[in-house]
Amino acid sequence: MKPVYFGLLLATLATPVLASGSHEGGHGEMAAGEPGEKAKATQTIRVTMKETEDGKMIFTPNNFNVRKDQTIVFAIKNAGELDHEFVLDQEDKVMEHKAGMEKFPDMEHDDPNAIRLAPGKTGEIVWKFTNDGTFKIACLVPGHYDAGMHGDVTVAKK
Repeated sequence: MKPVYFGLLLATLATPVLASGSHEGGHGEMAAGEPGEKAKATQTIRVTMKETEDGKMIFTPNNFNVRKDQTIVFAIKNAGELDHEFVLDQEDKVMEHKAGMEKFPDMEHDDPNAIRLAPGKTGEIVWKFTNDGTFKIACLVPGHYDAGMHGDVTVAKK
């Protein structure tokens, strides 16, 4: 391999790929809301991520109803045997992020609306829903969304 090509290859591999919360330059306001304060949470929703014996990958539960301006603690447990993610965003942003993950499966995340958990691990996302509408939750590890690991959060007006 020529030194120039080797150098380009190393530079490409050494560049970390980070997902931004809004994919437009940072964590500005998102349609789904904003990070919340745990002390102001009015509800905790426990979510389990796992694989099933028939090859599906699921969130349990996978559909939620909340109110506009409500702060929720999503207490998330990976009860599966593989790494899984919980990503909350509007559907078009989830699909954009999914495409990026398919190209860069080891993408690192530092987003308040997403968490990746190893098998047996737990974590949480505290979220304030500032807009009404329907938003997606999804696991964007390549293949997991297509195996059924997604759902909806419906935010009703007050």
